[in-house]
Amino acid sequence: MGDFFRIAWLVMRKDIRIESRSREVLYTTSFFAASCVLVFSFAFVRAGRPVDGAEAGIVWVALAYAGQLALGRAFERELHQDALRGLLLAPVERAAIFVGKLLGIMLLMVLVEAVVIFFVALFFSTAFFEFPILFIGLLISGTIGFAAVGALFAAMLTRAKSRAVLLPVLLYPVTVPVLIAGVNGTLSLIQADPNLDLARFWLALITFFDVVFVTLALWTFEPLM
Repeated sequence: MGDFFRIAWLVMRKDIRIESRSREVLYTTSFFAASCVLVFSFAFVRAGRPVDGAEAGIVWVALAYAGQLALGRAFERELHQDALRGLLLAPVERAAIFVGKLLGIMLLMVLVEAVVIFFVALFFSTAFFEFPILFIGLLISGTIGFAAVGALFAAMLTRAKSRAVLLPVLLYPVTVPVLIAGVNGTLSLIQADPNLDLARFWLALITFFDVVFVTLALWTFEPLM
């Protein structure tokens, strides 16, 4: 078990080190997410007041599209000099390789989430952190579910010529429950009369999906690759 997490840490550290040098994926996804929020701010603000509940949908839509972009780009670097083949030929558990890639993608998505939350709070004057534990729990659990499915599909489609088209086709139908639960859970926290019990229900539902998605991803990563 110790070797498993050591390999996952090494893979994650490799991805973070590469990204810290180029910042290509971080800049691209952050700019895309900020652009989405800016466009939505013009569409959903009337007479200086945002449409009720629009902020929750904007946050999760921006995160989903930015996350898809990050997933596609994160695995493209493994094509250079056949790095993916080298990873798969390493005498280690392939599930550990997947966990390392997953953690790297999640860290990148968390940074993008910070950008999205900042701009939505700025443009819509929304207090997201009145209930910080529940809100952060929704974001983190949603990120885990979305990234687990996305990392599996992105790895599977790495060598496909039409991966940019196939990834969203496969990704969104599977992750729709996570996105719907995330939107409803966030809406329960930011509405005029917060419903904490309902927010906890949606958080528990996302956690259930996380367990299912992560288990299936770990189980199927090796045969799919």
